Amino acid sequence: MSSRWLSIIGVGEDGRAGLSAAANSLIDSAELVVGGQRHLDLIGATTGRQLKWLTPLDATVAEILALRGRPVVVLASGDPFWFGAGVTIARSIPAEEMLVLPSPSSFSLAASRLCWPLQDVETLGLNMRGLVPLLRRHVHDGRKIIALALNGETPRDVAALLVSAGYGPSRLAVMEALGGPRERVRHATAEGFDLDSVDPLNVIGIDVVAGPDARPIPYTCGLPDDYFESDGQLTKREFRAVTLSSLRPSPGELLWDVGVGSGSIGIEWLLAHPANRAIGIERDDVRAARAERNAVALGVPHFDIRRGGAPEAFAGLPAPDAIFIGCGTDGGKAIEAAWAALKPGGRIVVNSVTLESEQALIAAYHLHGGTLTRLSAERAEPIGRRMAWRPALPVVQWVCVKPASTT
Repeated sequence: MSSRWLSIIGVGEDGRAGLSAAANSLIDSAELVVGGQRHLDLIGATTGRQLKWLTPLDATVAEILALRGRPVVVLASGDPFWFGAGVTIARSIPAEEMLVLPSPSSFSLAASRLCWPLQDVETLGLNMRGLVPLLRRHVHDGRKIIALALNGETPRDVAALLVSAGYGPSRLAVMEALGGPRERVRHATAEGFDLDSVDPLNVIGIDVVAGPDARPIPYTCGLPDDYFESDGQLTKREFRAVTLSSLRPSPGELLWDVGVGSGSIGIEWLLAHPANRAIGIERDDVRAARAERNAVALGVPHFDIRRGGAPEAFAGLPAPDAIFIGCGTDGGKAIEAAWAALKPGGRIVVNSVTLESEQALIAAYHLHGGTLTRLSAERAEPIGRRMAWRPALPVVQWVCVKPASTT
């Protein structure tokens, strides 16, 4: 163990009293002790120098590395590798140089207070600014969620999100300063949330209950059209479901959504897996702003929407695993530029509703292969007092996988 010069120690709200003798010994023998101000206050005076985390956390790693081979301790909350500082450190320091001594995580403590089976609970980190919308995709009737809060306002923000989505009857448990002498657990419904003076260090338990107007986000592709704010520039549900199946999203992959419109394709790509990434390209500022609002409302605020037109906007973007083009193809220039940027083995899907863009799809098909499919759909709608089928504009879809090797 002599090569493990860096110790990462999880600290609870009970400070040193909750640590093992080994953890306390490592703290007392360290030349440098790093942590947030709260962590440093919890352990009190140390023999070695104390250093408060800088912002961003990566800035402190350089100072830690300057003492490589010397005894250094990093303090973290609970389990350092569950939404903790250990993840940041491990990007720069290999595991064989670290000794990790975790304490019970906030999730474990919260589940214990509520007597919820942690293996069946959705666990979320909302402890960074702007992340509360991420909760939206996980809100389904009967589900239980435990979420780390950013500050004392987070529980109220969570309650407001639940009410806006039709889940006002949901029951919230706000658990403050878990594991320490200041611990407090209070309860409220989302629609009747009235808790004040919430400690900034809190965890939220959510027992989701659907109201009569609840709008769940299903786990399959093809959200209802009225889930999206739109000016009509929207890939309709039936065509969107086929398009997503053709794009075949897999965890961690990057999509370019070219001509983002209302953002529906990129949003559903991101909903397919939390590790997915998407860049939307839209030349119209009004539509780009609308797509950003849709992304926040549907729980994917990390949708990266860029202003600009294709193919000029492709410059400098990371290579995608998949590309969707749902706009005019500019005589095929956008298709060819997208094809050139696509990773080997990546998928490209282009939808067309005009004869002009259909010609570009046929040319791409003859050049690169793939499949051409003509899709049509009809919905029953009222005509006076009777019903009739109203057809949507047919869509021609070109799908192609770029060869893994061009040799």
